[in-house]
Amino acid sequence: MISKIHHVGIVVEKLDHAYTFWRDTLGLPLLREAEIPDQGVRAALLAAGDSEVELLEPIRSDSGVARFLASEGGYETAMDAAKQMTDLALMSLRAADPQGEAGEALSELADKLLQRNQ
Repeated sequence: MISKIHHVGIVVEKLDHAYTFWRDTLGLPLLREAEIPDQGVRAALLAAGDSEVELLEPIRSDSGVARFLASEGGYETAMDAAKQMTDLALMSLRAADPQGEAGEALSELADKLLQRNQ
């Protein structure tokens, strides 16, 4: 059984574009950003509870991350997975609070997030 995930790495075309979803929509705070020349990436680490999301932007076309992005589509695949995870979390929230006792603001937030993910 998995008890903890340290981090999940996601390849993106541009960090600035990825921040729109991961930081601005989901509210994950940026811990640090750095360029790692020997790996050919610019990396950003965002906090996600006790885990972290690492966004990786290729800075060289010959890097493994660039090749992965070209072959797998990186960000689009991650966006699909993120949408499914967000939808699942919101459905769980609604199931845990069917009468909306957590308050109208929380319900409105859930609705807003679900609409953004459609």
